[in-house]
Amino acid sequence: MSHTHDHEDIVYPATIPFVLVHLTGLAAIWTGVTAQALLVAFALYVIRMFAVTGGYHRYFSHRSYKTSRFGQFVLAFLCQSSAQRGVVWWAAIHRHHHLHSDTEHDVHSPRHHGFLYSHVGWIFAPSSAKPDYGTVRDLTKNPEIAFLDRFTYTPAFLLAFGLWLWGGWPMLVVGFFWSTIALYHGTFFINSLAHVVGSQRYLTGDDSRNNFWLALITMGEGWHNNHHHYQSSARQGFKWWEIDMTYYILKALSWTGLIWDLRAPPEAIMRGERPVGRKVVEKVAGELAAAFTVDSYADRVREAWAESHKVEDLTEFARKARGQLEERLAEMSLPHLPTIPEIREKAEEMFSETPSLDAIVYRAHELLALAVAAHVCDQALAAA
Repeated sequence: MSHTHDHEDIVYPATIPFVLVHLTGLAAIWTGVTAQALLVAFALYVIRMFAVTGGYHRYFSHRSYKTSRFGQFVLAFLCQSSAQRGVVWWAAIHRHHHLHSDTEHDVHSPRHHGFLYSHVGWIFAPSSAKPDYGTVRDLTKNPEIAFLDRFTYTPAFLLAFGLWLWGGWPMLVVGFFWSTIALYHGTFFINSLAHVVGSQRYLTGDDSRNNFWLALITMGEGWHNNHHHYQSSARQGFKWWEIDMTYYILKALSWTGLIWDLRAPPEAIMRGERPVGRKVVEKVAGELAAAFTVDSYADRVREAWAESHKVEDLTEFARKARGQLEERLAEMSLPHLPTIPEIREKAEEMFSETPSLDAIVYRAHELLALAVAAHVCDQALAAA
């Protein structure tokens, strides 16, 4: 599929500050790199990655735990020190992503928009500038959070200025800019690479994947298929060996009383024993039906019809009442369509094991029959 139209949507002047941040990292050639600045860069990467994962994502986007109003403000300030825009914007974009994950409406799906666009290009598209703030009314009703969101980059600027006052140019370039650049791409890899490379334990109706190495560099966000399976969990590493540093920190903070009510997935959810929702069934069944070639089956059905009916009858039916004909064809036991066992075999090749497999297979059979019937009608009308 071509992704050219997506790239044409990018407002390239808006990329200039982003590019300048990356170029500023090269200033270390002149400022030098000190051990102290490197240690600060590493510390800031860890602290602000926690802010991204535990703040932007698990708190503001998914409300996977609770904190005080003051704690929420401090967390928001720390989030925005990463220079990844305001918490309200971030949460609105992310909630939209989950509503439309890996469909054509997803703002950063590698499947539909290409890897580079999903990694970074989408940020500079006009469609991303003003997301649907109706999905984040729980955030906008809080005046101090709304205020902080308006001053998007102030926390990052204050952090950068403070580092410069403390350690001069090496601290600014290495401590702030190097860690910020690394933080950008660590975060962006969840939008791009975590939907391309890795394993899928759960059927989620999208391309989300679990990736051990991404989990390490993002402090737990790499268990992305787990997250899409149960989005409101404060814990994303479901297995004991799935390292999730963000969750460990959140758990420790809960012991101090600074946060509480950490949400966790029920055991049945983690074991994948519960059926998936109707939305996922419909989406996955559509993908399964699309795996079969409609044209060839439509030709076979048309030939079978011609053996027992006049072709003119088919054309007349299609002309007078296409909807009724599609329904009739779809209800017929057409021997030339894939059987339920054949569709099931294809489903087992394509998707993770799920208790909803029967529902998906039968719905895919219905969709395939309807698609073939529609194609037969189109052929009949075209031949008339």
